[in-house]
Amino acid sequence: MLALTFPHLPTDRIARRRWGPSWRSKGRPEAPSIVCSGKLNNAMRLTALDELAERLGLKKEQGVAEARAMYPTLDVVEEDPAADRRLLEAIADWCDRYTPLVAFDGRDGLFLDITGCTHLFGGEKALLKDILSRLFHMGIDARGAISSSPGLSWAVSRFGQSGVIEDVETEQVLMSLPVAALRLQGQTVDALNKLGLKYIGDIINAPRAPLTRRFGPELLLRLDQALGHEEEAVSPRRPVASLSAESRLIEPIGTEEQILAVTRQVAVSLQPSLEARGAGGRVFELVLFRVDGRVFRLSVGASQPLREPKFIAGLFSERLQAVYDDLDAGYGFEIVRLNVVRHDPFNEAQADFEGDRQGEISLSAFVDRVSARLGEDCLQSFQLRESHVPERAVIAIPAMDNLSRRGKAEPSSLPFRQERPLRLFATPEPVETVLAEVPDGPPQIFRWRRMQHQVAKSEGPERIAMEWWIDGSDAEARDYFRIEDESGHRFWIYRRGFYGRQVDPRWFMHGVFA
Repeated sequence: MLALTFPHLPTDRIARRRWGPSWRSKGRPEAPSIVCSGKLNNAMRLTALDELAERLGLKKEQGVAEARAMYPTLDVVEEDPAADRRLLEAIADWCDRYTPLVAFDGRDGLFLDITGCTHLFGGEKALLKDILSRLFHMGIDARGAISSSPGLSWAVSRFGQSGVIEDVETEQVLMSLPVAALRLQGQTVDALNKLGLKYIGDIINAPRAPLTRRFGPELLLRLDQALGHEEEAVSPRRPVASLSAESRLIEPIGTEEQILAVTRQVAVSLQPSLEARGAGGRVFELVLFRVDGRVFRLSVGASQPLREPKFIAGLFSERLQAVYDDLDAGYGFEIVRLNVVRHDPFNEAQADFEGDRQGEISLSAFVDRVSARLGEDCLQSFQLRESHVPERAVIAIPAMDNLSRRGKAEPSSLPFRQERPLRLFATPEPVETVLAEVPDGPPQIFRWRRMQHQVAKSEGPERIAMEWWIDGSDAEARDYFRIEDESGHRFWIYRRGFYGRQVDPRWFMHGVFA
């Protein structure tokens, strides 16, 4: 487990904006120290410092007025937690080049599960050196530590020296660190310090029962997690792809044709893994790592499982045509990764001698191409739901999802009525004036959308009760009528409520038949 901490993340963000991402490698310009300020306990205080401000003796949570009195040239910038978070997310995206298992650690840190990845970079020490060196040249101060437990890596990265801790060194390294390295609450740390227990070595071999009675179970839990005796779950920030393949390029690429060519090559390397599983990809993600550290992600879906490289590259061709103008290649992309985010069993049925099967494949290919270019919601179809309320009985879903459900068993008990209108309004529209027979007769004359209609034929009522578990027990029933006016227009209109009550019922137009 690799823990990274960024002790000067807010000020590094400001310095990168002012002096460029490579300001650390070029040397700091002659400029006042940078600090961030924010409101804390109804007073403006320092929330972040750069290295120069720390050397001057300034402290976090120190009053801004006091700091300005000590150093009048101090460059005080208002804090921006949202911008700091965006930078941390960008760093996490960049870290995906080392492992897909990247998790956030508070506001200024990351966890990387590098199990099984270190041999790709020459070992643990070489991997850590590469990460810290690259981040330094990107203008970001980073410290990191690798160990077999998240707690130990966290403690060493923030309170020790960056490096790799072997299992035999765990206890010795921990003993020299302060008790705050156990990720305890501030009150517990203060209580331990008052008793003279300032270092982990002071408590690591102490009797456990008195410590638990005095400080609670958290102290020993954190200690056991750091020692590796207790497991600690770390949740990745992104879903882990079921299959993944990538190409690390000697020369960066930037054109659309180059990206598609590399994508097809990577898809070729994925095909044997998909065949071994008897599966095809349904959702693919193309990850482009730019030379300067920025990461772009493009996702496409397929209505039917795919594993043919040319079809996969064809979907990304449509997607790139839609977004390439917004895809800033900069100095080029150095890593191209293709993830299979979702896969389903692959149907091996031969399609060349079945005309209807061939038509289904053509329809799927059309839906996939259009959805890849314009988004999966651009083409929609309808799916039945178990509800007798008209506006809930059918929902719109992406056509891609509907095609993927073909051939699967559908519930046979779902209601379907042929007399439902061709067009159902998303929201029923009020009918202004209605002349109808009392108490349950159909309308004779009504005014809708500023036009008056004389009813020639009618059928109904069809009474539909509302769903009390959704609408409440006091929801009024609806009486629906199918009516035709003298001009031949046919409508679906309903009355909500009944005549003779304290409040007269209201009429609504819910759809039209033609």
